[in-house]
Amino acid sequence: MVTVVCSSSSSSCMSATSTFKNKAGSGSGSGGFRSQPLVMETAQVPPRRLILLRHAKSSWEDRSLKDHDRPLSKDGETDVIQVTYKLQKLGWIPQLILSSDATRTRQTLKIMQDQVRAFLEAEIHFISSFYSVAAMDGQTADHLRRAICKYARDEILTVMCMGHNRGWEEAASTFSGASIELKTCNAALLEAAGKSWEEAFLLAGDGGWKLQQLVKPNVR
Repeated sequence: MVTVVCSSSSSSCMSATSTFKNKAGSGSGSGGFRSQPLVMETAQVPPRRLILLRHAKSSWEDRSLKDHDRPLSKDGETDVIQVTYKLQKLGWIPQLILSSDATRTRQTLKIMQDQVRAFLEAEIHFISSFYSVAAMDGQTADHLRRAICKYARDEILTVMCMGHNRGWEEAASTFSGASIELKTCNAALLEAAGKSWEEAFLLAGDGGWKLQQLVKPNVR
């Protein structure tokens, strides 16, 4: 079990800094001044991009295996390849990958790395609690938020979290405010603004992440 803490009390969790200028101008009469309206300048903040990917289809062929240890099926392996290239084409390559340690998520990631070298360059953490929390009603979104805030430095702009239903589907719906269905090897691409991941979660809240796209394997 991984214990993670996200603090929203730091300066990085404050809203974007705005500056005001009070421009002086010449007024009527002898050298008088007339105050001008306040002009607000808002600093540009980079978008934070979050990929919520459910593992590819797993095999039930060996009934003696524990659920945690089930491998991918042949169809699942094909689906991963398709989704990997779709993410590459869209330019959604993660700099940080947080993954369940189940066999099927590990194999999903391994195939992605074999297909697109950029996935090898990401920082990777396998988090055992991602497997168990996905089965707990309503807890996955907050668990992911805390894990991301722990591992994602400010310079990391794209994070991928790999896991299981029902939790991943619930988290995608909670973050976006939309009803999202994540079948195997489906990825929800979410985006929110913030100078840090803490700030992005704070400002977006529940329902404030923009769903940019659902990436799916080709229909058979």
